[in-house]
Amino acid sequence: MSRTVKEGKISGLRRLAIYIGRFFTWLILTILVIVLGLYLFLYLINKGPSPHFRDLFVSSVMESSAGGILARLYLTDEEIAEIQTRNRTEEIQEITDVSLVIFDLSADPDVQAADGADEASADPESGYVHDDPDGDGIEIHEVHGETYSGMMMIVYDPSRVVVSSIPSYTHGYMGWTIQQHVENNGAVAGINGGKYEDNNGLGSGAWPEGVVISNGRCLNGNDGRTYGVYGFNEDNILIVGNMTASAAMDMGIRDAVTFGPALVVNGAAVPYQGAGGGLNPRTAIGQRDDGAVLMLVIEGRKSSSLGATMADLIEIMLDYGAINAANMDGGMSSTMFYEGEIIVDNATVRDTRRIPTAFIVMPLSDSE
Repeated sequence: MSRTVKEGKISGLRRLAIYIGRFFTWLILTILVIVLGLYLFLYLINKGPSPHFRDLFVSSVMESSAGGILARLYLTDEEIAEIQTRNRTEEIQEITDVSLVIFDLSADPDVQAADGADEASADPESGYVHDDPDGDGIEIHEVHGETYSGMMMIVYDPSRVVVSSIPSYTHGYMGWTIQQHVENNGAVAGINGGKYEDNNGLGSGAWPEGVVISNGRCLNGNDGRTYGVYGFNEDNILIVGNMTASAAMDMGIRDAVTFGPALVVNGAAVPYQGAGGGLNPRTAIGQRDDGAVLMLVIEGRKSSSLGATMADLIEIMLDYGAINAANMDGGMSSTMFYEGEIIVDNATVRDTRRIPTAFIVMPLSDSE
């Protein structure tokens, strides 16, 4: 090989090395600029001139499985705790007074729907207007606010709403997706349910925390502890309150899970401070005084919907006539399934979230 050819090859390799070096230099500088920009942006939020945005941001990230690091980089644990105290929904000891919830299922629109009604009708007792053109006893409404969007599902007959549970609570088992909860029980709709072990957002969804009661059987809950218990008794009244598992069973609870906090109790909004929490995906369940069940799911962590605060949930529930209501598990778990598809979902770094419990809606034929 001639000397000229060798020199040409060496020169070409040098140019290639220069191009590669320039590319990686540009790449590293770009990453550094992005990281520095993000750091300064988060610094301005956490340490900047707006206490409102700081409190809202900190409250939001501290409610997520792994997002708390975005606040802990800049604030001490004491500062974070103070912000959370200023923006929270109060825990109350009041429990649903069943004597305040009076509804007559003989006037329920499900009866009218079963007779083939195809126009809006009003319950003569409550005056609520029901729009049920397909006769399935379910309404779906879009809900919107300044920072959120989502869906409200209204189920006329509360006896149709039950808790679905996976068959085994073990760390080696996998939870079910919301679709599996619905389809495995022959249900027609559902939302995510109660609390479960989910360290850093990487849980398998197979280990519930707190009380789980399904079809009158207590499946989980240490009887020596008090939990937030949210679910329906044998009279199909939504019970909201703190109690032990045995107390829940003594009250005749047929289907319930643990999460919270309560949002509306005995017709009154639960007191809250500040924003009542951060902006996040949310799920809540409530009941009107005519017995209809309110199942709410809010999208979050998206450009189209940042999420809702607990104060937002309270406002929505009151707007829809809730006499009792409670917050359920939120974040990436917040999901609503209806008519064979997911109609509300949330951003997740993994596949569809797997969960141990869900509130599902059984077909009309199962509740008649």
